[in-house]
Amino acid sequence: MANTANAAGAPALDVSHRRVILASSLGTVFEWYDFYLYGSLAAVIGKQFFSALNEASQMVFSLLAFAAGFAVRPFGALVFGRLGDLVGRKYTFLITILIMGFSTFLVGALPGYASIGVAAPVLLIALRLLQGLALGGEYGGAATYVAEHAPPGKRGLYTSFIQITATFGLFLSLLVILGCKLWLGARFDVWGWRVPFLISAVLLAVSVYIRMQLNESPVFQQMKAEGKHSKAPLTEAFLRWDNLKLVILALLGATAGQAVVWYCGQFYAMYFLGSILKIDATTTQLLVATALLAATPFFVFFGWLSDRVGRKPVVLAGCLLAALTYFPIFKGLTHFGNPAIEAAAAAAPVTVKADPASCSLQIDLANTKTFTSSCDVAKSVLTKRGVPYRNEAAPAGTLAVVRVGEHEITAFEGGGLPKAEFQARSKAFADQLGAVLSAAGYPAKADPARINYVMVWLLLTVLVLYVTMVYGPIAAWLVEMFPTRIRYTSMSLPYHIGNGWFGGFLPPVAFAIVAATGNFYAGLWYPVVIALMTCVIGGLFVRETRDVDIVG
Repeated sequence: MANTANAAGAPALDVSHRRVILASSLGTVFEWYDFYLYGSLAAVIGKQFFSALNEASQMVFSLLAFAAGFAVRPFGALVFGRLGDLVGRKYTFLITILIMGFSTFLVGALPGYASIGVAAPVLLIALRLLQGLALGGEYGGAATYVAEHAPPGKRGLYTSFIQITATFGLFLSLLVILGCKLWLGARFDVWGWRVPFLISAVLLAVSVYIRMQLNESPVFQQMKAEGKHSKAPLTEAFLRWDNLKLVILALLGATAGQAVVWYCGQFYAMYFLGSILKIDATTTQLLVATALLAATPFFVFFGWLSDRVGRKPVVLAGCLLAALTYFPIFKGLTHFGNPAIEAAAAAAPVTVKADPASCSLQIDLANTKTFTSSCDVAKSVLTKRGVPYRNEAAPAGTLAVVRVGEHEITAFEGGGLPKAEFQARSKAFADQLGAVLSAAGYPAKADPARINYVMVWLLLTVLVLYVTMVYGPIAAWLVEMFPTRIRYTSMSLPYHIGNGWFGGFLPPVAFAIVAATGNFYAGLWYPVVIALMTCVIGGLFVRETRDVDIVG
């Protein structure tokens, strides 16, 4: 692609451009709303569809079902990316929104485990897979469509409005959930959680109407009229080294780091407050939603800034800042969100001294294991209570001992015990350990009176600002990396592998690390390492693209 001067005097945002951006963005907001409803309601859905699993597995399995939608996004990118490069941008992302809308509506109508047994989680995961396939084709189409309408020098600004849609979709889902909770009260956890999913039918109708008003991308129309469109976009994109190399670099040097910063700042932070710090769900969702609202304009700002200083420095700066500050920020969330945990951990640290061979991760996705070793019994109580602990190796064959400050409580070995007796002894042990933890100052839940709401909100806002830095310019950067004839296909795959796999699996991977180590912050090593990797690879090997001509 030939270089062109960056058009300082590029045309203003006229009526036709506003219509393109508005139509593309609104439709994408509704798709993200549908997709994020599940993530926002993961804990409630876990109880409805995975009630046969133990408590630790419920949360992780519900998060993995959420991640299942991300896992298939690259396949959606291949299917719909190819279609978009063959027949056009407009009709492809019209199909994706229909699939997304119907799948989401059906989640709201799906019977739970208590009604249809194991078929419930199986059908739920199937619907999540359909959502992921649809989303895999959605983003590349919307970003490509808007970028191909944008004048030179304004692609970062124009596509930044598409970038807002993911965060705004999450915000909208949180807003609807909070409204339903206030309206339905205790009924929300029983059946009211279905209402936000069912509402998506209305949003689907609006989205389809909006998308029907669009015309095909002028760049694609010109290319097709000249007979230059690709006849085999998958072959050109991934079986020719010159383009495959760009796909790999786009993944490792741009979207992987962008993805972990995005999901850490929006999803993991929300789960950290609710599941680890034990701040109640409504307060958590309000804090996250208002932080998202405050930071959202910065998507546009950083998109605009990337038109002036480049895509690469803005995105990589966001990755670097996140990697350098995640640990102090999340420690700050603990300090201001649940100071009692921090104080208790300093005054009476908890140690689990056990035979390492007897300790398991306690995540049983098939529900075929019973965690009865003394180590597992001890860690189960601590994990459920939200207590950080340190592991210490003990001689083989010895019973696990939990040390809380100067107090020691010996766990019991449950292997071979009848179920009723195991449950009775587990309850007695939990009560005994719980009393010692309470005496040491470990709270069962965060005390609302001790939460510094302003500081928690500010820290959450900083996390979302990092999201806006990495996400605001990414669409323009990806669009500009690839030629028009295979753009939809080429940019979609690295974006959805990055966001679907590196980002989508962040919450369950991070929680699994926390569960294994007992360290609240150990899960942060995952996003930190990935973000630093992207800084290095992106800095050394990925080119700046803001001045390229995307027609060609």
